[in-house]
Amino acid sequence: MRIKLKVNNKTEEIDIEPHEILLDVLRKLGYYSVRRGCDTGMCGICTVLFDGKPIPSCSVFAARADGHEITTVEGLEDAKAFAKLLSEEGADQCGYCSPGLILNTVYLKKIGVKDLNKAKIKLIGNLCRCTGYESQHRAITKFLGVTK
Repeated sequence: MRIKLKVNNKTEEIDIEPHEILLDVLRKLGYYSVRRGCDTGMCGICTVLFDGKPIPSCSVFAARADGHEITTVEGLEDAKAFAKLLSEEGADQCGYCSPGLILNTVYLKKIGVKDLNKAKIKLIGNLCRCTGYESQHRAITKFLGVTK
């Protein structure tokens, strides 16, 4: 079956198999920031924005995305600013989980989250195996403009 997606404001058309998941189709299209993690939607690594809301792309059939807007980290204006903060705070050791964390954090900023505890709860599904979370929380605090 052929589907049409709008990825990072670019229209893409691709033939897919009914069983293919969005993660694999995005990678076929060359969006390599969308990475495979747990394959269960629990780790946050494969997060994309689906019509503006974060979803785990490993848990969505590509056919469901037909006609919808998908945003990867490459399509976010604020991604570089937050990535710079992650780097400055030492939260970018291997960077494998960074695209999902960046997408979810930029979404939190978009919906106006300015409380670190609320952000921590919303980001609980973003797993990082190498940095710990303190350095990420410092970067998130700066990015969201959290006041104490």
